[in-house]
Amino acid sequence: MNPYSTSNSSKASQPKESRAWQRMLSGRRLDLLNPGAVDVEIGDIAHGLARLARWNGQTNGDHSLSVAQHSLIVEELLCLLYPEAPRTWRLVALLHDAPEYVVGDLISPFKAVIGFDYKIVEKRLLEVIHIKFGLPANPPATVARLVKQADGIAAYFEAVALAGFDTVEALSLFGEPGGLDEAFHQRFTEMRPLPAPEAQHKFLQRFEQLSINE
Repeated sequence: MNPYSTSNSSKASQPKESRAWQRMLSGRRLDLLNPGAVDVEIGDIAHGLARLARWNGQTNGDHSLSVAQHSLIVEELLCLLYPEAPRTWRLVALLHDAPEYVVGDLISPFKAVIGFDYKIVEKRLLEVIHIKFGLPANPPATVARLVKQADGIAAYFEAVALAGFDTVEALSLFGEPGGLDEAFHQRFTEMRPLPAPEAQHKFLQRFEQLSINE
């Protein structure tokens, strides 16, 4: 053997191909670069979102406010703002942050730092999730606008109730939480984070309710 041969060392020095898939507890492997609906499972989504903290975990309480609980709040707010919302719209609201079970919940300041490339991955994942559960890959702009409104209101109440914001700062960042009566204001400002298993159960339960054909 030639001691000066570089064949082995060159092979060893070749970079490994980066892994772009995540193994889920269900056994599925979801490829972030080329996700397929067959690899999406609601149990994986519920499990992941229930253990994913909003606000980077900087909230009051014995438990983190999970993305699963936030999703339930957004869906409830959509129904309060638009009681006639069809089942499919409500399901879009419940699943609006579903890609985060794979990519995590990036706080807005960090999103501003890293730019918009992450949005491509999030958008592709959300389209696949919608297709998996019988929703349009890209819901109408009206639906997206209502979900965004409910999401902003949820952020306002979470900020004031749990994340240490005063109302003036929360209003400047998230806007006026209009469209709700005083009783609902009181209830949302008194929200408390749920334990992960409870948030997971409630998320799955609501998904099943909305998945039943009307």
